[in-house]
Amino acid sequence: MTSTASPIITGTRDTRTGGPMLGGERELLDAWLDDYRLTLLLKLDGLDAEQLAAQPLPSTSLSLLGILRHLTEVEGYWLREVLHGEDIPDPYCSAEFPDGDFELGTPATAQADVERYRAEIDTTRAASAGWTDLDGPVVGLRHGEQLNLRWILTHLIEEYARHLGHADLLREALDGSTGY
Repeated sequence: MTSTASPIITGTRDTRTGGPMLGGERELLDAWLDDYRLTLLLKLDGLDAEQLAAQPLPSTSLSLLGILRHLTEVEGYWLREVLHGEDIPDPYCSAEFPDGDFELGTPATAQADVERYRAEIDTTRAASAGWTDLDGPVVGLRHGEQLNLRWILTHLIEEYARHLGHADLLREALDGSTGY
């Protein structure tokens, strides 16, 4: 599915390093999460709004835009609501559309969705950096149980890894692009 329309994201530089090989635990967790955040943008680079919203695999309704919207919501939920106890509205899901992050993205929302993701990343980086204790309990709970920032960062890395695998398949189906 090639396109002549203008891409939403262009010129994303691949500055991933894999993190410091001998870094401390927090440094490594932050580096892996940042590398995965950048990997998502690299997977979307060069695609227009129609391509981002496309569902190119017949076995799923997933789109690259849906993944971006989902990870926007995930970032805010874990690093603002659960970590700090902020009460933030879900930008995409509702009682009527519980999977609105995945299902309601359209070419018309693509530019705003990318901007929201970038803004959320800036906000959640700051929220995470402001919490230095990996061990102590955070403000929020997970299924009624306490958890710590180490758990949250590990979960976010897992969440990105899973969805970046989906993004690999979607991008290849769209235009044949592959790569880490």
